[in-house]
Amino acid sequence: MNKREFIKSATAASLGAVVLGAMPSISTAGERSHSFKSSSRDERRKKSFPNVPLVTHEGETVRFYDDLIKDKTVLINFMYARCADICPGMTANLKRVQKELGERVGRDIFMYSITLEPEYDTPAALKAYAELFRVRAGWKFLTGRKSDIELLRRQLGFTFSDPALDQDKTQHIGVVKYGIEPLERWGTCPALGNPKYIAEYIYWMEPSGQRPKLSEMMG
Repeated sequence: MNKREFIKSATAASLGAVVLGAMPSISTAGERSHSFKSSSRDERRKKSFPNVPLVTHEGETVRFYDDLIKDKTVLINFMYARCADICPGMTANLKRVQKELGERVGRDIFMYSITLEPEYDTPAALKAYAELFRVRAGWKFLTGRKSDIELLRRQLGFTFSDPALDQDKTQHIGVVKYGIEPLERWGTCPALGNPKYIAEYIYWMEPSGQRPKLSEMMG
């Protein structure tokens, strides 16, 4: 997605997503239960979240599912440190999301940014990138083997249907995926969307969450 297309999409998310009919779609285990009668929760999550090894910007080796996703509320996006297009804007905006979520980040909500260029983005490079944006605890930047990251990208749905477009990193999908893993509830929205709304989408999916009110979102 080029910058012009993404800005258009993000503007729609900031202004139009507050209209209930335009809000990000959220799928729940209950709504999808008819598709899962023959598969257990363990089988579903194994298929959805490859348990590949990754390395954090702090130099820690982790497993994607076991250490980062299992039993957690998370936000996930893809980026790369050398990007001169939308990545810096996405990271800056997600920092505002982190601020909106407050002390919950690192406690019961976790943020992950996965590089699309592991051949360049070493843990040291990602640490410098995280420090540049002064991200707080609870947000990890991740690298690993290129094949593993490509598997994650596809399994998590960060793909274009056009193969040529999908292979062009300058056109990578500028969205953030968020969800509550134990409840099997997931949604996506533009990473440049209004930070307040992104936080509201996450709260909405919680067991006691309420659908955001149009009057409050417009206020």
